[in-house]
Amino acid sequence: MTKRPRNIFTDYHAHIYFDESTIEHATTLCERAGKLFHINVGRIHNNPVGPHPSGSCQLTFNHLLFDQLIPWLEENRRGLTILVHAVTGNNLEDHTTNAAWLGDEVSLDISMFVA
Repeated sequence: MTKRPRNIFTDYHAHIYFDESTIEHATTLCERAGKLFHINVGRIHNNPVGPHPSGSCQLTFNHLLFDQLIPWLEENRRGLTILVHAVTGNNLEDHTTNAAWLGDEVSLDISMFVA
């Protein structure tokens, strides 16, 4: 069963994944989220970056916005997969134990976090 996001940490990232056919929707979703919730929107990465398996865009937000942003993302993602994870300073735990999903869970390449 896919782990769903819960508001139990202070800070979060949401990574919106896309491919060539969904980049336009993902870009619009990220831009709208940034404007509506006044959050930081990272660069659009057209290729896999870090542990992420596809193109993605990162949203940075805190627990005060979680209960508004996560339902909004769920309602507007239109099939996109979104990784939501805590930002605690422990990248391995944040991308595994502290990770949850909107949509289908995908495999991350966490090898960079394992010493």
